[in-house]
Amino acid sequence: MTGKGKFGFEALAPADIKPRKRDVGPMGAAVREAAGSLAESTESLIEQRRQNATDAKAFRAAQGEGRVLELLRVDDIRTDDLPRDRIDLNGAAGSDEMEELKASIRARGQREPIEVFSTANGFQLKKGWRRLTALKQLWHETGDARFSTVTARIAKGPTSRIDLYIDMVEENVIREDLSFAEMAQVAITAAHDEGMEGHEADALVGRLYASLHKMKRSYIRSFVFLLQELGDAIRFPKAISRNLGVEVARQIQAFPHQAEVLKNELKSASSADEQNALLSRIISGTAAQVDQGKKSVGKKAVKYEFHVGSAKVTARKGECRILSNTDFSSIERARLQKAIEAFQNVLKDE
Repeated sequence: MTGKGKFGFEALAPADIKPRKRDVGPMGAAVREAAGSLAESTESLIEQRRQNATDAKAFRAAQGEGRVLELLRVDDIRTDDLPRDRIDLNGAAGSDEMEELKASIRARGQREPIEVFSTANGFQLKKGWRRLTALKQLWHETGDARFSTVTARIAKGPTSRIDLYIDMVEENVIREDLSFAEMAQVAITAAHDEGMEGHEADALVGRLYASLHKMKRSYIRSFVFLLQELGDAIRFPKAISRNLGVEVARQIQAFPHQAEVLKNELKSASSADEQNALLSRIISGTAAQVDQGKKSVGKKAVKYEFHVGSAKVTARKGECRILSNTDFSSIERARLQKAIEAFQNVLKDE
């Protein structure tokens, strides 16, 4: 039997058998490399898309919460919806402090964002009146495009009127550069806001300035009363010191008739010093009073006390109070009335 196979080939000896090379050829290497790169690229793309989705979700959440800053044109922002917490806006706009702020923005740009809210008529300012005013002035004075826009945070979602007022005053209250008259004026203006119907100025002080000490809120309420009583007769409200305003308010509360007298007196004041001098007079009790339509100088308004036996008597204008251990309710009415009549007759004789 021969060693040839059915096809006529002899079987190869083991030594003649050479192992087949399994090296990848150029084409195979290229295909493998392309496949590996595609896999890596796909994984990277999937991860990038996952990160993009996470970032987009975080951005939408931040945008919905008003934490995203945007560039708005300064001329597109209005300031007429909320009253500002500064009484003399024209004076503030032309002050040395405004020029200093403009110089800072000119050199370093806007460092802090303003805050606005959306209305049917566009954007309205909530915080940052000084920054917005400085940028507007620079834009109109120089025409430089970098002053034509302002970095702003846009408040999102529905906001109550009281919250808008609180946010508006909060910034300046923290800086503590507002006078008591300015803080009082905000409460008075808010009380007349149609969206704040039912809120009295005195009560609004507690909500607008809840972060302040109760004593400071008491001072603001005194200025609320003072400004409401004297109105436009107070031409220089910011010039009234805390102590002067509080004392004048107390005096008018004790003697209400002095309000009209003081209003007439204040008409002649042409400066803050003259105004404050007139206000100081009422504290010392030398303010002019009106008797039957004729102007006259009244007696000094004072309070004094004395004792009659164990009874303490307090006398002031329109009031004579007797504090005693006697139970007056146990005295027969006719007898008590007779004693009061005798008291009045003695005063008439004087």
